[in-house]
Amino acid sequence: MIDKKTFLSTYNMTETDLEKADITWDELEAIVREYLKIEEHLRDIGKDFINDYLYDIDKAGIHSYRYRTKKPGHLLEKIIRKKKENPDKFADINHTNFYKYITDLIGIRVFFLYREDWIYFHRYITQTFENNPDIYVEDRIEDFDDDINHYYIAERPKVYKRSGDSRIYDAKEIDIMAGGIYRSLHYIIKFKGYYVEIQGRTLFEEGWSEIDHDIVYPYYKDDEMLKDFSKLLNRLSGMADEMSSYFRRMKQEKEEQR
Repeated sequence: MIDKKTFLSTYNMTETDLEKADITWDELEAIVREYLKIEEHLRDIGKDFINDYLYDIDKAGIHSYRYRTKKPGHLLEKIIRKKKENPDKFADINHTNFYKYITDLIGIRVFFLYREDWIYFHRYITQTFENNPDIYVEDRIEDFDDDINHYYIAERPKVYKRSGDSRIYDAKEIDIMAGGIYRSLHYIIKFKGYYVEIQGRTLFEEGWSEIDHDIVYPYYKDDEMLKDFSKLLNRLSGMADEMSSYFRRMKQEKEEQR
């Protein structure tokens, strides 16, 4: 089990954070115990999803992929953070229903070599799975579908885009979250009784995101120096994406001139 003192130190939290989240350590420990019971099953579900839908990367319109199940410590950190940020929405989360609230227990990343290639995966995933706005999940408890054979897109797809991005993300039935510093697609799929979160981004974006999440977010998001360094790396990854797209256009123009 997770040691309380070690957890608080690792995730830069205090007893006050637990109080603000209105959740006891006993309940958090109970959540971990229940999560560990299903973690291996979740890992198998993630593997099944990969094998069934993403193994053929050309068909899926991606360059590569990887997947993981959420680490127990990260699960607790997210529950505490979400309860603090949105106490009404997460008021009733506990060890019996946490999997209905947390949609990234199974997380899959798909990668694109060029940023414009996102549209091929978007078309693939929205055509492969039922995408009916009438069944998007609003209430985590009331709207939870207990049918393990019902596979569908459970939330409206969304994309986070950089400030100054062009209109490359124009598509129907997708929410655009503008004005941020990173670029990423997000899909929530209901698959074999659980949610699977898919994030799509370029290889350069993934490199910056992994470093930012390892060092800055969410544990040191108030550290100005670390944030400044992360923003610098973010700009470099954005420039790399721009150059990659430019290289491809040059290649296409040369091929057309032959």
